[in-house]
Amino acid sequence: MDDLRTRIARTLRREREAAGVSVSELARRAGISKATVSQLESGAGNPSVETLWALGVTLGVPFAVLVDQQLNAPTLIRADEHAGVPSSASVYSATLLSASPPGARRDVYMIQAEPGDPRRSDPHHGGTTEHVILVSGQAHVGPVDEAVLLNPGDYLSYAGDVPHVFEAVVAGTSAVLISELR
Repeated sequence: MDDLRTRIARTLRREREAAGVSVSELARRAGISKATVSQLESGAGNPSVETLWALGVTLGVPFAVLVDQQLNAPTLIRADEHAGVPSSASVYSATLLSASPPGARRDVYMIQAEPGDPRRSDPHHGGTTEHVILVSGQAHVGPVDEAVLLNPGDYLSYAGDVPHVFEAVVAGTSAVLISELR
């Protein structure tokens, strides 16, 4: 099975070429260095969540397209085997659990976060709704100006096409996040 870096490299090159842009142009539009894009496409890079979101938005594809395994067989991901993509701004990682199949528009992630700097997200594609179920710990979640304190078992749905935040309050905070694209 491909590792995460290999999947990102293969998918990023495919999507960039499909968009008809050079490495330099993609880097410029996404606001990241050309060296970073080159490293990612060669499988040598170690991208952050922010970098992958910027590339996805620039290419017009959801984050999930860049990291999905695209397997047809049943997929089991044990909690201790999460190979998430880390944030460069906070102790936060996102593990894609299930990408939306063709014709459907939802992606499922396992989020693991620690207290410290909050994970602030820029608006996603228009019409995006995020659904969060807190599994453990405590976190402030939702639109930046309307974040809600969630406890284990709490569910929150909010617009993902506005600035939003996930801020762990307790060590070992985890959640299931479903990103629904319309």
